[in-house]
Amino acid sequence: MAKSSQANTDQMTHSLRDTIVAMVRRDGPDLSARQLAVFLTCYLSDNAHTVRGLAAELNVSKPAITRALDRLEDLRLARRTADPMDRRSVLITHTPQGNGFLRDLRTIVNETSAAAQEKVAAPVRKAPRARRTEELRRAS
Repeated sequence: MAKSSQANTDQMTHSLRDTIVAMVRRDGPDLSARQLAVFLTCYLSDNAHTVRGLAAELNVSKPAITRALDRLEDLRLARRTADPMDRRSVLITHTPQGNGFLRDLRTIVNETSAAAQEKVAAPVRKAPRARRTEELRRAS
């Protein structure tokens, strides 16, 4: 892997970590990776979602999607409603609390991303001891 590609991957990984830490520290629900994947899949798309469709899109079982939706419903981040076109099917719909959670998540992502970019842009300063060691090595 190229050096710049590795650095970019490391930066994104650190940004993801910082985002998750910020979410855990804030007041509000903690979601598992699966619950967050289901939530984001539903909220970042205008398409109607069903348990069957989410299971296929995320490549996980329908029972796993159902458990994630149970938790999202308990937290009032999503709601299941009957499909008016096919009463056998259930649609996942947005809630005001879910819209607020997404807004908070976007804010956190923006803040951690900005902080990561500031770190990259800041000049790297060596610790005084490392500088002295390097100066001594050059002098010899």
